[in-house]
Amino acid sequence: MKELLVVFGVVLAASFLLTALLTRIIIPILKGKKAGQHILEIGPRWHADKEGTPTMGGIAFIMAILLALTGASIWFAVRGKQRELIPLALTLALAVMNGLIGFVDDFCKLMKKQNEGLKAYQKSVLQVLAAAVYIFVLKSLGYIDTSVHIPFTEISVELGIVYYVFALFVIVGMVNSVNLTDGVDGLAGTTTLIVFGFFAFVGFQYLHTSLTLLSGALVGGMLGFLLYNLHPAKVFMGDTGSLFLGGAVTGAAFLVNDPIIVFLVGGMFVLESVSVILQVGSFKLRHKRIFKMAPIHHHFEQCGWKEGKIVAVFGTVTAMLCVLAWFGL
Repeated sequence: MKELLVVFGVVLAASFLLTALLTRIIIPILKGKKAGQHILEIGPRWHADKEGTPTMGGIAFIMAILLALTGASIWFAVRGKQRELIPLALTLALAVMNGLIGFVDDFCKLMKKQNEGLKAYQKSVLQVLAAAVYIFVLKSLGYIDTSVHIPFTEISVELGIVYYVFALFVIVGMVNSVNLTDGVDGLAGTTTLIVFGFFAFVGFQYLHTSLTLLSGALVGGMLGFLLYNLHPAKVFMGDTGSLFLGGAVTGAAFLVNDPIIVFLVGGMFVLESVSVILQVGSFKLRHKRIFKMAPIHHHFEQCGWKEGKIVAVFGTVTAMLCVLAWFGL
């Protein structure tokens, strides 16, 4: 326990410092490459002043997280405990694969000089493939089974082959939900920071080395990135960063073989997706909108909420959901 706590602290600090340093370095590089955000005309009109803010900043915290965890992995390998980090490597692979999908999407946007990159079906196919590989390897190595724990009960339901469809839905759905949340300065970073604070406690509770180190790296990375991403943001994480975070958040739930819990701790991510589904469905069926704008954080902007207030409220609700989820484990 003591060794894990020390390594957790070192990983968190290293990830924080590296992210802060790399983000500071990468901002002028992105500006020089004219890698600026293009704002949709249908977006909030007050977001027009964000036009040209460097995007793809997620590269910085991804690199920092990988470097910090590589150092920790070497430490464990030297001590003959490398097998403890196999789940960590697999989950990082899921996050990185999604990050690469986001990178290609961001790159296409920059090349086209517009806010549309990969086609929706292209992103979906790639995300399903990444999720399928992750689930297949986890199951093959015995890190998960096909039963699902029902939060707040001692009940586990055996899903059999249906589990794989369920797992794909959870991973792809949550990855895209985190992506939708990245629409207000600091929102995705703050909510993800809080979620991984929760997973850090879970990691220590169960002495789960992979989950604990992953959480430390993500907490440190988000703290470092938020130095530049809180309103007014000096850099955006882009799909590169948000899809990476989505993969990491969902993978963390699978690390403890409790995927349903991600819907609770990631309740605000889910709300973002549900608001879009309801908005689109309502408009197609009734030609009426439920919200002033979707995802729902834009609705609150339309209601006059400042970006800082949205981040504070979403963060507070996320923290409350994490406390609730602790009792549901």
